[in-house]
Amino acid sequence: MSVREFVVLGTASQVPTRRRNHNGYLLRWDGEGILFDPGEGTQRQMLRAGVAAHDIDRICVTHFHGDHSLGLAGVIQRINLDQVPHPVTAHFPASGQRFFDRLRYATAYRETVALTEAPVAEDGILAVTGAYTLEGRRLSHPVESFGYRLTEPDRRRMLPAKLAGHGIAGPDVGRLQRDGTLRGVTLDEVSEPRRGQRFAFVMDTRLCDGAFALAEGCDMLVIESTFLDEDVRLATDHGHLTAGQAARVARESGVRHLVLTHFSQRYHDPQLFEFQARSAGFEGELTIAQDLVTVPVPTRHQ
Repeated sequence: MSVREFVVLGTASQVPTRRRNHNGYLLRWDGEGILFDPGEGTQRQMLRAGVAAHDIDRICVTHFHGDHSLGLAGVIQRINLDQVPHPVTAHFPASGQRFFDRLRYATAYRETVALTEAPVAEDGILAVTGAYTLEGRRLSHPVESFGYRLTEPDRRRMLPAKLAGHGIAGPDVGRLQRDGTLRGVTLDEVSEPRRGQRFAFVMDTRLCDGAFALAEGCDMLVIESTFLDEDVRLATDHGHLTAGQAARVARESGVRHLVLTHFSQRYHDPQLFEFQARSAGFEGELTIAQDLVTVPVPTRHQ
């Protein structure tokens, strides 16, 4: 059975706290794992959350501030120490190549794994697999930053009652799916479109077109919410979002499940983020992220 879930490894912004590690997130998407923004301490948080180096197939770094990338050195070395048997691909802003190189080769170790570097230089599609298309979009932050979006291909859902009405069963169902027609019956007559699931990861940014484009129609949006609304000027000055602004992105983009994260150490009551997100009019499912929790990707609309 396929598993689609979001594992939170850390939720702090620039400064970690007693309860919040620096950023780190793993998206399990069927049999693949995508690690986002491994900040300092990610390797230990992986251990605590039950995430192994073998679970990582792809690494996506939004930008090269330390709370989003200092854990790369340890994670990459652990991937090699554990001799992960499959290739791993790393996406990161091309302008930060020098930082990636320094982190990848921060200390001496033996490379045993094929790690492919796939820098991101512009908006567009980064990878296409059978399970999803990965794309990146530029965000608005003092250093170059990209958000990421996964889109599952649209497929068709077979309708058992209509299949039975046409006397189609067993291997004939597969033939109809493959060929598009069987004994005069078309695929459209016995099936309906099934929209692919969509997931977006939006970190450090001001409100910008890229954030809305990434979030559009997503089943789950993970987005930074560094500041509360009363500190909107600080948010804008430092290239961040408030809780209300993040909720606005989700509301206007038709997001089903909103996950807020990347909280400033100045705030101690997570319920304030929930209150402000609701006050901004977001009515869907809402999670205020905590370290080491797992959030299921919403099931498809039936």
